[in-house]
Amino acid sequence: MSTIEKKAVKVGKYVNTEHVDNLIRNYKKDRWMQNSEKLGKEDTLGIWFSAEELEEFIQTARLQGADGIRLCFGVYGEDAPRAGMEGRQTVALVATCSEEGSSEAAPVYNDLYVDRNGKSGILAYNQGFPFGIPPSGPTKPLLVTMGGDSLGSLMIAGKDGLSVI
Repeated sequence: MSTIEKKAVKVGKYVNTEHVDNLIRNYKKDRWMQNSEKLGKEDTLGIWFSAEELEEFIQTARLQGADGIRLCFGVYGEDAPRAGMEGRQTVALVATCSEEGSSEAAPVYNDLYVDRNGKSGILAYNQGFPFGIPPSGPTKPLLVTMGGDSLGSLMIAGKDGLSVI
């Protein structure tokens, strides 16, 4: 019996600080300001997850047959997991599996459903730590280089400790 290996599809790439700064500046100008005015309070600028929990989610997704993760934008309702997050933006990570027969030119990625106590449910992750809203915003960036000149990380010192970006 022969096994056909599926080639991983790569759609993203590493970007530089200027690229990220431009994305954030555009977002603040085109979306965040209007969202914050509508809410009557500052909206979130991002959601933070630890590397460990992201790795765990990805490992769980892979074990269930996922070959991708979709980041879905969302807004918390009255049942927000943290006080003050009602109406603010969040992201949900959703495990996906590419559909047989789809191509790189026209890919189809379906949400992955798993059995949970006899019920089928989506494999997803949410409720990260919001940042960019008082008082949880980053306070002091620290640059950490990681060998070579193509990849680095940014550590943000906040009131709850260090975050690595």
